[in-house]
Amino acid sequence: MSNLRGNIAIVGTAESDLGVVAPDMTPFDLMAQGTMRALDNCGLKLSDVDGYFAATSQSRMVAMAMCEYLGIQPTYFDSTQIGGSSFMAHVAHAQAAIAAGCCEVVVIAYGSTQRSVSRAAASAREPNAYEDPYKPMMPPSAYALAASRHMHQYGTTREQLAEIAVAARNWAKLNPVAYRQEDMTIDDVLNAPMISYPFTVRDCCLVTDGGGAIVITTPERAKDLKTKPAYVLGTGEHISHNMISAMPDMTVSGAAYSGPIAYKEAGVTVKDIDVFELYDAFTINTLLFLEDLGVCAKGEGGALVENNGIGPGGKVAVNTNGGGLSYCHPGMYGLFLLIEAARQIQGVCGDRQVDDVNLAIAHGNGGVLSSQCTVILGSEDTL
Repeated sequence: MSNLRGNIAIVGTAESDLGVVAPDMTPFDLMAQGTMRALDNCGLKLSDVDGYFAATSQSRMVAMAMCEYLGIQPTYFDSTQIGGSSFMAHVAHAQAAIAAGCCEVVVIAYGSTQRSVSRAAASAREPNAYEDPYKPMMPPSAYALAASRHMHQYGTTREQLAEIAVAARNWAKLNPVAYRQEDMTIDDVLNAPMISYPFTVRDCCLVTDGGGAIVITTPERAKDLKTKPAYVLGTGEHISHNMISAMPDMTVSGAAYSGPIAYKEAGVTVKDIDVFELYDAFTINTLLFLEDLGVCAKGEGGALVENNGIGPGGKVAVNTNGGGLSYCHPGMYGLFLLIEAARQIQGVCGDRQVDDVNLAIAHGNGGVLSSQCTVILGSEDTL
C-alpha cells in the first residue's frame, strides 16, 4: 500500500457549458469557466490555487496559456499530454507534488470546441508512415481492429457490443445535462450507419464541445470546505504502444497493468469497487476495461454486459453519467470520468446516484488504446 494513499482529495467538480458552444466560447474560455465553477463548488477562490494542470489538443502550451488567462502564477504546473487519460496522470502527479510540498490547492482543467471547429481541426494528428498508406479512418478503424479481434477470439457478438451503447444511453436518460437522451434499442445500434466494421455510429462516442475542472487539496484543507471529499487512494499508469499496429495484443489493454498498480496502492480489490467510470470512446473500450480491470475474466465481458448487465439496476454500475457514448465527448474524455466518480462518492448524482458508494474507479484511455491510467477514489470511511 502506498504511503501517498489518501494524502489528497477531490473537493470541487464542475462541467463547463457542453454540447455546441463555439464561436462564443474558446477552449480557454471553457477551461476558465470550469475552473471558476469547480472552485465555487467547494468554496475556494482563484487566489487559493497554487497548482494548475491542464491538457487539450487545441493548445501546445495550455498550462502557460491558462495561467495567463486567469491571471495566476502558481508554484506548480503541468500540461502532460497523453490523450484522454492525461487527467488521471495529472491526479497522480498532483498527489506527488502535494506530498513534496510544491503546492496545496490544484486545479485540473480541460476544454475543447471540437464539434464546432471539426475534430480534424481540433486534433493535430502525427504522420504515421506504417499505417497511413492503408488510409484507415482514425481512430474508429483502430478500435474496430480490437473489436474484430475480440469477436474472433472470444465469440463476442455485435449484439453484446450494442448492449454497452444501450446501457450508456439508459444512464444518460437519468443525467439532465447528457447530450443524447432519446430512447435507443439494440436494433437501433445495429441498424445505424456503418462507420468502420463492426462499429456503427452508435458504437462510437459523441463529438461535442465542452470542458470542466476538478479541484484537489489536502485532507486537512478539505475539512474546512463545503463539499464531501473524494480521497485519492491509488493510481496506476501504463503506456503500451503508440500505433495500433504495434499493440502487443489487441484484446488486452494497458488497464491490465495500471489497474493492479492502483488496487495495490489503494489496498483494495476489484470486488470492493462500487462504481466503474470507464473511458468509452467506443463500445469495445468498456468491454476491454471491464475484463482488464478484473471485473470479469478475459473473454467474458460480452456475457457480463448482456441483459442490462451494466445499465441502471444491472449487475455492475458502469458509466453512470451516460459516458462518452451518450453524455458528452469533447475529444479527451478522461476528466469527466473523474468528475462523475467523485460525485458518486459525494452522493450528489440525483436520479443516477448509486446506493452506498464508498469506492469508485475512474479509468482513462488515450491514443488508440495506447495510454491507460487508473484512479481509485474513496470516501472517508475507506481511509
